[in-house]
Amino acid sequence: MSFSHTRRVVYLGLATGLALGLHLFEAMIPMPTDIMVPGVKLGLANIVTLYVIMNFGTRDGIVISILRTLLGSLFSGTFMTPTFYFSFTGGVVSAIVMGLLYRFASKHLSMMGISLVGAVTHNVAQLSIAALMIEQELILLYLPVMLFAALPTGAFVGLVTGKVHKHFAFHKG
Repeated sequence: MSFSHTRRVVYLGLATGLALGLHLFEAMIPMPTDIMVPGVKLGLANIVTLYVIMNFGTRDGIVISILRTLLGSLFSGTFMTPTFYFSFTGGVVSAIVMGLLYRFASKHLSMMGISLVGAVTHNVAQLSIAALMIEQELILLYLPVMLFAALPTGAFVGLVTGKVHKHFAFHKG
């Protein structure tokens, strides 16, 4: 195991811890939208996922998303509940999509654009798994509300990720 491999593993471990911390912190924040628009969150942990995708690759971003949702659900007591499945599916699918966009379209899309598509994908995946779980497609009527909520949250995540990347880019080697 070379030094650069060890360094990479340490960075990814720290990124997982940071994503988990943000995930748990956000779960404790009472959102004013919870009354009117249940399920809307800022997606703070996605800042870490997108940063990892940019600096380490899609596979590592997906691993961070999987670990964050698994550990977050264990710590918050939601493991194997509908909340876990919504978070897990949304996180993994959006990480895959953001990774593909970063790899193949980052010359045409800004970090904000990639993040916005990731936020939309996250919400579509969550509502799709909800429709499958409750065997009721009518829940998809909630999609416009969730997509509208994805705009400011996705823009925020993209903006912050771009700023963080500008100042703390991982230097391989």
